[in-house]
Amino acid sequence: MIVPTISAKATSQSVTTTVTKADHWFNRIDWANIQATVISRAILIAIASVLFFLLNRGGKYLIRRIFSHYENSQLAGSRFATVKMLILNIYGYVIIFFYLYTLLSILGIPVGTLLAGAGIVGIAVGLGAQGFISDIVNGFFIILEGQLDVGDSVKLGDISGTVRAVGLRTTQVVSSDGTLNYIPNRNITIVQNLSRNAMISLVDLPVGGASDSSSIETVVKAVNAKLVPEEQDLIKEPELVGLVPSQWGNLVYQVRLTAKPGTQAAVRARFLTAYVDALQAAGIAVRTAPSTNKAPH
Repeated sequence: MIVPTISAKATSQSVTTTVTKADHWFNRIDWANIQATVISRAILIAIASVLFFLLNRGGKYLIRRIFSHYENSQLAGSRFATVKMLILNIYGYVIIFFYLYTLLSILGIPVGTLLAGAGIVGIAVGLGAQGFISDIVNGFFIILEGQLDVGDSVKLGDISGTVRAVGLRTTQVVSSDGTLNYIPNRNITIVQNLSRNAMISLVDLPVGGASDSSSIETVVKAVNAKLVPEEQDLIKEPELVGLVPSQWGNLVYQVRLTAKPGTQAAVRARFLTAYVDALQAAGIAVRTAPSTNKAPH
């Protein structure tokens, strides 16, 4: 019975010693100083957040206000809108950079040492920053070389549509169905710009084999004489190619239209409708082409 008593006393003394040390260590902490530091830094972070928020909103407002004075001038255009979006993006990135720098400085983190350390750069690249850098570099050259501008009709890989915004990191393209596509600039390898040069559109009139080409030509010329003076999107007179074989093996009467960039589809539709109506009114049969989902013979 003596051994348990001694063991209990030793355990009690050990617990008492541990509690005493913990209490001594706890009392040595300057809680007042910690509380004051946390409160002061929280206030500084709140002030910095509000300040940079106002700088971001106010700066972008001033940039838009400055550009708005030139929107109705001769300088305005697709390149004008592209430069505007570029400046807004750059300004936004600059604000974010200095905001993060300020937050780290308030928290007491040595930002200068971190930026100077080559190890940080290696870690950033290892975590995938090379993709971000590639986006910025590619975006810079896209804008510098004028490969595309806001409002251009383009085809970027499998995506076709109208350019809504060109940034240093992504390019926004609106498809014909209204879908807004965000394309990382590093993925833009081939740019097909449909808004730079005059666009050629071919109008194929599938006519019957017994139709007289001279009669078709007469009707087509009559339609051109009526529509061309009213059509503002045509660059030059329609060219009558004549009868050519189609992919389905029958003959079509082909007309080549040269239109302004981005208007070729609408111009083609208007002329095709007028040609078909005029041919049918003249008693010339117009055949319907086979469905495109069937293999040509």
